[in-house]
Amino acid sequence: MMSPSSVPEPSSESPVYWRAEAEAALTDFITVAHLAGFNLSAADMVVEFLDSPHRPPTRLPSAKMALYAFFGNGRWLKIGIAGHKSQARYTSQHYNPGSAPSTLAASLMNDTEIACCDGFSTDSPGAWIQSSCHRMNVLLDAEFGRPLLALLEGFLHVRLKPRYER
Repeated sequence: MMSPSSVPEPSSESPVYWRAEAEAALTDFITVAHLAGFNLSAADMVVEFLDSPHRPPTRLPSAKMALYAFFGNGRWLKIGIAGHKSQARYTSQHYNPGSAPSTLAASLMNDTEIACCDGFSTDSPGAWIQSSCHRMNVLLDAEFGRPLLALLEGFLHVRLKPRYER
């Protein structure tokens, strides 16, 4: 039986650490996708690593769907998806607590551990996200369909164990 790539428990803010952990998970996901009947290769995934401080993306490219993930305070915080028509979800909602249900900003505001973090303010959680969190985007052609995107999200929830996904 194949075993998944060995990945240490979340414990570091190092850009090398979070990237390596994500890259290992995405490599293993290709096998999962094949087992589920998708013809996916590494070349089909455009992976963007935005180290902190980062700027949110300004748009979701045409005919693409995306998975996004935030890493901060030594662990994965949130992993979500945006379909090809979900510009706001991909670009801005997670930086603004009242913009939509279940945003990273709203989750941070309700977390006493984060409230103690240097530079965090409930007045501007989006500023802390940009200054203190890394962001990963995985872009896929919308032609693959939402089931593949949902499979990727579910796999990364199980693998990376983000704080605000239960």
